[in-house]
Amino acid sequence: MDPYSAEGELVNIHTAFHQAQYGTVVDFDTSSFSPSNTLPARVLKLRAQIALGNYDEAISGVQGEESTPDLAAVKAFAEYSKDPWDSEETVQAVEQLVQQEPDNLNVQLLCGSVLANAGRKDEALALLSRHQGSLDAVALIVQIYLQQNRTDLAAREAKSARGFAQDSLLVNLAEPWVGLREGGEKYQQAFYVFEELAQAPASTSPTSLIAQAVAELHLGRLPESEVALQQALEKQPEHPDAIANSIVLNTILGNETEELRARLGTVAAKHEFLVGVQARREAFAAACERYNPKFEP
Repeated sequence: MDPYSAEGELVNIHTAFHQAQYGTVVDFDTSSFSPSNTLPARVLKLRAQIALGNYDEAISGVQGEESTPDLAAVKAFAEYSKDPWDSEETVQAVEQLVQQEPDNLNVQLLCGSVLANAGRKDEALALLSRHQGSLDAVALIVQIYLQQNRTDLAAREAKSARGFAQDSLLVNLAEPWVGLREGGEKYQQAFYVFEELAQAPASTSPTSLIAQAVAELHLGRLPESEVALQQALEKQPEHPDAIANSIVLNTILGNETEELRARLGTVAAKHEFLVGVQARREAFAAACERYNPKFEP
């Protein structure tokens, strides 16, 4: 059973988390929650701290409690997020935790995220497939499929979730994620969802503004995309995804991006945009080495 279902007392803090209202989640009053929901609520608060970049606070917040699988998963996820470059020991801890507690939902979500980010996406999918009706797991599975360029599988997963969770925020988000890959009229449909989240005072956040900007970009509305990205950066100047998408937008506009690239390298040196650019640069250099033009005298 999904502890974050719409019928439970966790619904508001869970919704705030997935609207990227991380400050709201951290400050959420959970004192009246039932004992069975205390741990899931605490995990959400810790995940919000990690999303805000407060890695040390999250790690110290679970120090000495690693015997609880949920909190051990939080610690591993925080350690990996803090320093993905030096993560061998953390990934080994994740492997051990997965072997011991493969059916724990937070182990599935947080360790699955670590495995996916470490490039072991098939292992992450195998772990997440063990979930029991968790929309959080479904959303993460959709994201991993999209990273693998398996839009067909991502669409199938989102459609399946719609069958048992008609009004879920996560399903409403997963469908436009897929739509941005499918293209065509789906761009406009995705824009409507993201704009509603981005412009509503209760749900606006850098994340929703970035999503709106990306949809605008696909629709060819470059000035509108630029405005949304500027709003996201005003809310969180060092947001890696806002900076990365600003690089893309400014490249399309023909503007200089060197300062933005340097800024992203400082904020998130292993951001997928920078990793992808470097991989393509190396592939191009390798191709050039194999090409030996011959010139006739």
